[in-house]
Amino acid sequence: MDDIKILKGNIIYTKTKDEFEICEHGYLVCKDGKVEGIYQTLPFRLGGEPIEDHGDCLIIPGMTDLHIHAPQYTFRGTGMDLELLEWLETNTFPEEAKYKDVLYANEAYAKFAKNLKHSSTTRACVFGTIHRRSTLVLMDHLERSGLVTMVGKVNMDRNSPDELREGTQESAEETVEWMKDVQHKKYKNTLPILTPRFIPSCTDELLDMLKMVQMRYQIPVQSHLSENLSEIEWVKELCPYAEFYGDAYDHFGLFGADAPTVMAHCVYSTEEEIQRMKENGVYVVHCPESNENLSSGIAPVKRYLEEGLSVGLGSDVAGGSTENLFRAMAHAIQMSKMRWRLVDQKYPALKSEEAFYMATKGGGSFFGKVGSFEEGYEFDAVVLDDSRLESSRQMSVKDRLERMIYLADEREVKAKYVRGNKII
Repeated sequence: MDDIKILKGNIIYTKTKDEFEICEHGYLVCKDGKVEGIYQTLPFRLGGEPIEDHGDCLIIPGMTDLHIHAPQYTFRGTGMDLELLEWLETNTFPEEAKYKDVLYANEAYAKFAKNLKHSSTTRACVFGTIHRRSTLVLMDHLERSGLVTMVGKVNMDRNSPDELREGTQESAEETVEWMKDVQHKKYKNTLPILTPRFIPSCTDELLDMLKMVQMRYQIPVQSHLSENLSEIEWVKELCPYAEFYGDAYDHFGLFGADAPTVMAHCVYSTEEEIQRMKENGVYVVHCPESNENLSSGIAPVKRYLEEGLSVGLGSDVAGGSTENLFRAMAHAIQMSKMRWRLVDQKYPALKSEEAFYMATKGGGSFFGKVGSFEEGYEFDAVVLDDSRLESSRQMSVKDRLERMIYLADEREVKAKYVRGNKII
C-alpha cells in the first residue's frame, strides 16, 4: 500500500536559479517519500487521502547547509575580532581539543543536533573533530534527529596543537576504524564523508593515504579552499608542486571527478582553479557571514552561478554566528551588493531567487534529487508560519518569502518533513 501524504498551503520552490515556482493554496503530494506532484485542485484519485491543511502558511523545500562545524557550535557568536589563522589558534583549536572527552562531546552535540533539527535545515555536511568516538556520538545524535547528514571525522597531522595533531599513520588508521564503526551502526540517514581539515593541516603522506580510504569506501570529500590570502600563501610554501590551492587536493585525487567533493569558501579562486572545479564537478560552498566575520573577503558567487558551477550555502558555524540559513541567504545577497559596488561591476548582485536556490536545490543536489518539489525529488519540506512578522500590507507569496530571508528563524518553522517523515 502506498504511503501518501498531502500538504496544503502556499507552495514556493525553484527549478532553476532564475525564478520561483509558486502555487497558492495548492496541494503538495508525497508518495513513498518522494514528491508525487503539485496540484491546484486535488485529483479525484487522491480524494480519500487525509490532508494536512496549513492554511496561509508557506511550504518550501528543506534547506541544505553544505558546511557547518558541530564542535564550534559552543562558541558561536564570540571571538570574531581575528582573521582565519589566528582565529583557529585562539578559539577553534582549544575548543575542539575538549572533544577528546566523550561526555563533553555528548552534551555539546545534543544541543547542536536539537537546534539544527528545529531550524529550516533538513540536510547538512558536518565537520566533527579528530576524535573517532566523539564523532560517532555526533552521528548518533544526528541520526536520532531525523535529519539527513554527511558527517566527517577530521584529519590533521601537522601545523596544529599537540592535543589536536595525529600521527600520519594513526590518522589514516583511525579513519578506517571509524568507517568500520559507521558500517556496523547501519545508520539510515547519517553518512560518512572524508574530512581532511585543509591543506596546511594535512601532510602529503596523509592525503595519499586518505585517497586510499576514499577509494576503498567510495565516500565523498569535504574541506576548505582559498578562504584567506595568508592561507593561500601558506599552501604555496607547503605544496610547491601545486599550480594553485585546489591542485594540491587534486594531486591526490581529492578534488571531485571520481570523489564527489564540497569545498567551502572559494573566496580567491584563480581562473585555473575555477576551471578545474568546473571540469571536476566540485561543489562550491558559499559561506558569506563567516567571510565577513573573519575578514576573509567576498566570494564571486554570482560569477560561479553564471558560469554553471554547482553552488550551495554554508552557515560555517562558528565562523558564521548561526545555523539559520535564512540569515546565510541574506548575507549572501548583501555581500554580493558590496562586491558589485566595491570590487567588480561585471556581475550584478544576487537576487532572492538565486540565494534561495543555493540554499535548497543548489546545495541539495549534492545529496541527489533534493531541494525542489519537482516530481521524483525526495520529500524534504518545511512549513513556515510568518504570522509573527506582522504587517499592514497585503503581500504576495514571493514578498513574504523574501521578507523571511531577512527576518525569519526557527520560530517560523511550524512543521518539517525529511524523506517524507514528519520530524517536527
